[in-house]
Amino acid sequence: MDEQALIAEARTGNPQAFNALVGAYQGVAYNVAYRVIGHPDAAADATQDAFLAAYRALPTFRGGSFRAWLLRIVANVCYDQLRQRRRRPQVSLEDMAEDPDYASSLSDGRESPEEAVLRQDVRRAIEVAIAKLPFDQRVTVVLSDVEGFSYEEIAAATGASLGTVKSRLSRARARLRDYLAQGRELSRR
Repeated sequence: MDEQALIAEARTGNPQAFNALVGAYQGVAYNVAYRVIGHPDAAADATQDAFLAAYRALPTFRGGSFRAWLLRIVANVCYDQLRQRRRRPQVSLEDMAEDPDYASSLSDGRESPEEAVLRQDVRRAIEVAIAKLPFDQRVTVVLSDVEGFSYEEIAAATGASLGTVKSRLSRARARLRDYLAQGRELSRR
């Protein structure tokens, strides 16, 4: 069944049709949520909340790109979670403990342990830098540079104009360069 037929079926209350849509988009929705929020459990919660909100709002879907519509919901849910987290900051004990299995799972066997550590350090530095971006820039850079969306798709997903998307992306990349350069400077000292 094609996407439009699944949407039409889901709008009539067919749970299998909506589950098929979830299956098609859960990966990209989770990836966006994870890159925006930065914590796997919170991203999973945000993804689940976004799909629940999408199911409830399905009658209001007016056509166009379902993916863009869904990712706009994901971005809004992430924004709400981050805003709530600022009001009630929490530190998970799980976050404080290091998972030794996680680091070993990142190695592909072809790189030395030093290369694996360096790659992990770079990945973590990029994640930290992305997390420091203002929300609108963070969502834009994640959709563009992590998920590979076009400017038009990002505009549809965020509800921003094409010019605003380009401006946000330019500013986000400049800030990321500055953050990463700052980190390099500090590590040389």
